Amino acid sequence: MSGFLLQAAIFLAAAAIAAPLAKRLQISSVIGYLAAGLVIGPYGLGQVSSVYEVESILQIAEFGVVLLLFLIGLELRPKRLWTMRQQVFGLGAGQVGLTALLLWPIARAFGLPWLPALFVALALALSSTAFVLQVLDEKGELTSRHGRAAFSILLFQDLAAIPLLTLVPLFALAGSKMEMDLIEALEAILIVAGLVLAGRFVLNGLYHLVALTKVREAMTASALLTVVGVALLMEQAGLSAALGAFIAGVLLAESAYRHQIQADLAPFEGLLLGLFFTAIGMSFNLELIATRPLKVIFGVALLVGVKAAALYALARFSGHDRPAARRLAVALAQGGEFAFVLLTAALGAQVVTRETVEVLSVIVTLSMLLTPLLLLLDEQVARREAPPQRAFDPPPDAEGHVVIAGFGRFGQIAARVLRARRIPFTALDVSPEQVDFVARSGNKIYYGDASRLDILEAADTAKARAFVLAIDEVEASLRTAAVVRAHFPHVPLLARARNRQHAHRLMDLGVTAVRRETFLAALALTEDLLHTLGFEDAEVAHTISTFREHDRKRLYDDYALRNQPDKLNERARAWTEELEQLFAEDRPVADPQADR
Repeated sequence: MSGFLLQAAIFLAAAAIAAPLAKRLQISSVIGYLAAGLVIGPYGLGQVSSVYEVESILQIAEFGVVLLLFLIGLELRPKRLWTMRQQVFGLGAGQVGLTALLLWPIARAFGLPWLPALFVALALALSSTAFVLQVLDEKGELTSRHGRAAFSILLFQDLAAIPLLTLVPLFALAGSKMEMDLIEALEAILIVAGLVLAGRFVLNGLYHLVALTKVREAMTASALLTVVGVALLMEQAGLSAALGAFIAGVLLAESAYRHQIQADLAPFEGLLLGLFFTAIGMSFNLELIATRPLKVIFGVALLVGVKAAALYALARFSGHDRPAARRLAVALAQGGEFAFVLLTAALGAQVVTRETVEVLSVIVTLSMLLTPLLLLLDEQVARREAPPQRAFDPPPDAEGHVVIAGFGRFGQIAARVLRARRIPFTALDVSPEQVDFVARSGNKIYYGDASRLDILEAADTAKARAFVLAIDEVEASLRTAAVVRAHFPHVPLLARARNRQHAHRLMDLGVTAVRRETFLAALALTEDLLHTLGFEDAEVAHTISTFREHDRKRLYDDYALRNQPDKLNERARAWTEELEQLFAEDRPVADPQADR
């Protein structure tokens, strides 16, 4: 027991020190975990003394990858996944195919027979899902265009790893045959189908029953049981546990308990991923680098260079601009964790020798270590290529004008009316591209972040007749509202809100003139709908005006209950009944089709 506790203490200390230290040094936490593993592993201080211990730890830590893919699946709606199919099977298949095609002759040049060389090329074509997603998530790039493309490629690679594992015997001795067990194949199909049906119709109901108990640890246990159960089922089917976890996550993406599940599992996922990368660092063979440094360095350069070139070419062909294509190429240029799995399986089937596996494992690990450094270098190049950003455009001195913060589709409508009435205004926008585009059409607009006091002072906000807050991004809108209320309380502030929650947060800051951006448009459409249904003009006007006033009153009354969801839901039902009563008592509006 004491030995287990000591080992647990060592790993927890590595996790507690490595990630914060890496962040302090402004490098990826993955690098910190890999370095920590190298220090405590058999080739470092020897706190974990044997390679077999490292392999057993790595098997446990791989569950972190399973959890990661489950949580990623939770973020993906099935409809969104369907829209990604072209990138997954187009860009993803193109990357694996082209990279393997380029690496195959290189592996042959290193003395491998043609079938083992093809297998090695395919294994090295796969990048590290856990590594890349962790790094891109830290940098906030997963939602960017190259981030979405990276995820699509990684998803295809995970899918491709499954048949590669099953086809390992084909790459053994020439002329060998792999027998197809139809019963096992049918079992796998049935298990996957059962998983889909359970996720679609059963899991949400089970979570509902657990949630009714209001026992938080039961919810956490249920979430973990879901992932572990799916992993066991998929392994029983001979399929990837990580892929099964991803499917389960996607099936729960529409669940009302998605956010609770995500919050419960995130700490486990973070710790296990840290353990995974620490175990990868522990398996790093320093002796091999010392005895064959040129071979290892040359291998890393070839692997990273070939993969980056293939990815860059495919990204440019698919329409990415140069910076995005370069970023994608650098992010996915390393080898991945599936290379370790595939190479181990190949060693067991005598496709490759132990010496080849050891060399390739070191090359893959070094390529993973190199990736965050290449990303930092790419950021430096991107900064040099980017045009210099102006601090802000100084507006002319003004008085009795209107300040418009945010000059998108909402702010421009207000500006057009003001211009038509010959009322002066000063428009501010934080996007230089938007400023340049609007300025070319003849509008007066100035670059600047309206949440900064110095820019508001430069726009003579203190002398303004009114301030229109039309910023699209919610947090930026709230920051600007706070500055205006604090420093220019005498200036009337009229704000655009994305929704009711945004409106309530603006009210927290003392903003009372709030208009939700889609509310009036939705009312206008409903007015057209009632006309289309055959209602008289007077009845339509009465319905729309009654609803508008009722909903506006509800918006402000709900503000008092915004932090009490149970009372808010109860009040919502009362509001609905009250509105129905208003129509019934005042002037009932009958459906003109009802008597026909």
